[in-house]
Amino acid sequence: MRLVLIAHASTSATRRAAFAADESLSHAGRSSAKAALGALRRIRQASRGPEARCEQTSTALGLTAQLDLRLRDLDCGSWRGRSLEEVQAEDPGGLVAWLTDPGAAPHGGETIDELLERVSAWRDALPHEPGRVAAITHPAVIRAVVLHTLGAPATAFWNLDVPPLSQTWLSWNGGKWRLRETGHPLTGRGADPGVR
Repeated sequence: MRLVLIAHASTSATRRAAFAADESLSHAGRSSAKAALGALRRIRQASRGPEARCEQTSTALGLTAQLDLRLRDLDCGSWRGRSLEEVQAEDPGGLVAWLTDPGAAPHGGETIDELLERVSAWRDALPHEPGRVAAITHPAVIRAVVLHTLGAPATAFWNLDVPPLSQTWLSWNGGKWRLRETGHPLTGRGADPGVR
């Protein structure tokens, strides 16, 4: 089995370095997702997070993806919709705690530890059947899957960069998950490592 995790295309929050609300894709994000139509081949099953940006990305990619609440974005509570700069100015101690302590949730939302637990349970529940499975989700969810796959500590969460409309491939082989590649742009040509 192969699993490809697709980070949704860019939004206005991506451009502003803001904590996402349920915004739609930006014009540039929609264009880049449409340009990647056909990049993923032979997908047996697809799932997506519940947010508009995941639905719009999957539609632009030509995938019929089932909604899965476990693929929702990290809940940033009272920080949703606010820029990183605003939060830094108003709650610098809370921001430092959130970036350094995976058990902290100064925003009143979800901790990194809670995200890791949710996402690990999702990945572990995937059936190990032959074929390719796609999940259109969020950078935070993809970071969590990669950490779980590598057995890395939660404190490494912010050490992974997951750009918009990037792909991360995992494979189930020999009774365990393996990371094949991460962070590569999803484009119309050569995106799927199985067709190179």
